[in-house]
Amino acid sequence: MEIAVVGATGLVGREIIKVMEERNIRPQKFYPVASSKSIGSLMEFAGNSYKVIGHTDVISLKPEIAIFSAGASASKEWAPKYAEAGITVIDNSSAWRMDKDVPLIVPEINAWILRKTHKIIANPNCSTIQLVMVLAPLHLKYRIKRIVASTYQSVTGNGIRGVHQLENERKGIKGEMAYPHPIDLNLFPQGGNFLPNGYTTEEEKLVLETQKIFNDYSIRITATIVRVPVIGGHSEAVNIEFENEFALDDIFSLLSSTPGVIVQDKPAENLYPMPLFSQGRDEVFVGRIRRDESQPKSLNLWVVADNLRKGAATNAVQIAEYLSGNHNIPD
Repeated sequence: MEIAVVGATGLVGREIIKVMEERNIRPQKFYPVASSKSIGSLMEFAGNSYKVIGHTDVISLKPEIAIFSAGASASKEWAPKYAEAGITVIDNSSAWRMDKDVPLIVPEINAWILRKTHKIIANPNCSTIQLVMVLAPLHLKYRIKRIVASTYQSVTGNGIRGVHQLENERKGIKGEMAYPHPIDLNLFPQGGNFLPNGYTTEEEKLVLETQKIFNDYSIRITATIVRVPVIGGHSEAVNIEFENEFALDDIFSLLSSTPGVIVQDKPAENLYPMPLFSQGRDEVFVGRIRRDESQPKSLNLWVVADNLRKGAATNAVQIAEYLSGNHNIPD
């Protein structure tokens, strides 16, 4: 492969490079790309130093794949230019996710829909990825009617600015505010911007992206996003109503056999998923699996994952691996 990482100097960009190193991905050519203020600086990858270059330069070099993590505005402006040059873009931002012509991919679930003609591929929102990883096998077997999700999202979801605000507050330092409120010793029910219907953009993403990935717009979904003072790792309390009845033992067995999912559910041992222990891991953890006794055919789950890993960097790298792997991708 020849790979460019766009937004290489940012929080997710650096995580993408780290994941590539861990997964022993060694492209024939590697190009770190960033904004003008970082051009000319050096970045390390797999024991070698690479000079950061700009968009125009890397487009002229025509790598096979460009993994974007530079924000929605940069993706809107530059992804089509990369695609026109024949470069396949894997985009981490929200820019292309709901475009009807752009596939929204979690490789374990729907990589089979990819075509060689897809030159822009969207990476879902971090909270969506961990949710659908757990729900996909359940939906296939029991058919999901309705989802009620409350997410508890770490400050890394807002990038380095969110991390700096939390760290500054814990040190008693006044600094740049990534949020409208203090986050240390606090939480607030807002992720993204508020929409006219009272929901936020992050809540809307969870709804629309889940339906698109499952290609099932009959699923009713409602969500509440909460920002919490955690560095790394999103958590989700999820209630699911199915069309078909289930046995709880079968739920445990099904999730335990799902690739990329780890069941942690031993209440007597106080074992359940926590963001502290998900950091640096690529798996999605699920626990507190129990029947909802207030509603027929309904289930409660607690889902945790590192939002910078499977929720962003790892999923994007997995898409690149799929594209370059021994798969018969149709035209």
